[in-house]
Amino acid sequence: MVTALAQNLDLRQAAARIDEARALRDRVAGEALPTVGAGVSVNRRRQSENGPLPVGSIPGLDATQTIYDAGFDAAWEADLFGAKRRALEGAGARLQATEAEAQGVRMRIVAEVARTWFNAVGARYELHAQQATLDTLQQTWELVRLRHALGDASAADVEAAYAQWTAVNALIPDIEARQRAAVLSLGVLLGAPPERELALLDSPLAPSTLRALPVGERADMLRRRPDVLAAERRLAASSADIGVATAELFPKLSIGVGGGFQALSTGDWFDASSARFSILPMISWRLFDGGRVRAEIRAREAAERQAALAYEQAVLAALGDAERALVDYHSGLDTLARRGMSLDAARTSYGHARTRYAAGDIALVELLAAQRSLHEAETAAARAHTNAAVQLVALYKALGGGWDVSTAAPTATHPLRGATAPLAFSSR
Repeated sequence: MVTALAQNLDLRQAAARIDEARALRDRVAGEALPTVGAGVSVNRRRQSENGPLPVGSIPGLDATQTIYDAGFDAAWEADLFGAKRRALEGAGARLQATEAEAQGVRMRIVAEVARTWFNAVGARYELHAQQATLDTLQQTWELVRLRHALGDASAADVEAAYAQWTAVNALIPDIEARQRAAVLSLGVLLGAPPERELALLDSPLAPSTLRALPVGERADMLRRRPDVLAAERRLAASSADIGVATAELFPKLSIGVGGGFQALSTGDWFDASSARFSILPMISWRLFDGGRVRAEIRAREAAERQAALAYEQAVLAALGDAERALVDYHSGLDTLARRGMSLDAARTSYGHARTRYAAGDIALVELLAAQRSLHEAETAAARAHTNAAVQLVALYKALGGGWDVSTAAPTATHPLRGATAPLAFSSR
């Protein structure tokens, strides 16, 4: 899972968007601070003696001058009506929305890796079930051949036993193909060669327990959903934009300060008598602009209404997703439990049928029917476990992730293996 999160391109793009949003917020924060500049210049010029202002012809004044200047200037605009404060609020909210969207990408990747892994493991469970059935049918076929050699079974019985073995054997390539496809998909998600995932599947099957989940209150679930959090933060940003636009209706106060040294020779450049200084407070007020500011305010208010509707839609969608996922998962657990009971009954029935056939109390057709029922029950149980695990992943996404299944009481174990270890998810 760590590999998938580290190498996934979608998540890396999301991280870049976070960096962009953080830089934009820092830029807005910097706009509330004074700007300070400094400069040094040397300006050599000659005044005209015949121009409209014949400064160069004034007696005692050198027409050619070199002016040395060094100084600084600073400017600051007071945030009298909260424009800069609201702009910073909006930028911060957009950063939080971007972070929530990145968390959604992260959660989707975790869920997709888990779903693909469960499909691969489920195919392997099913493959083991098919192999176990083949072993049982092989034993039956050999038993029928032995009885045929002793004259207690017909050639038709031998052919029937062999036909059932070949029918089950023909299902294996399709299951192997499904497992291979899931492993290849997993390799793409992890950005790694599929051989490593195949090696993991070749290790002993790890037991797994599907559990009832501590869902909690709806409010807690909504706080975990990245899409809901992102929509709420977008709404907050839109509200802040209204404040920024409204502040344009009011006066602005700015203060400019400048100072430095100016002289006609380098020797006098930094004398006290060469110092210069200026301060310029200014109030500006846009009295007429053709209605542009009020139109901007109306546009921002319309954008806020859109964001509010998008937030409401996200909440309703989240609640709907959670309800559907809960129903599907609980239904999957119920199906898994029922399939487990059906498998137990099929195993018992097959054991009795095999004993009775060996004793000559029933015909081969009844034994083959019991084997068919056992095979169907094993296949259905394996698929029910895979479906329940995949539904657990869907529930994880719908509830916003962030919980640990190991905190809940177990409700169903894998019917083919038995289980003790829980399945756990976390996107954090």
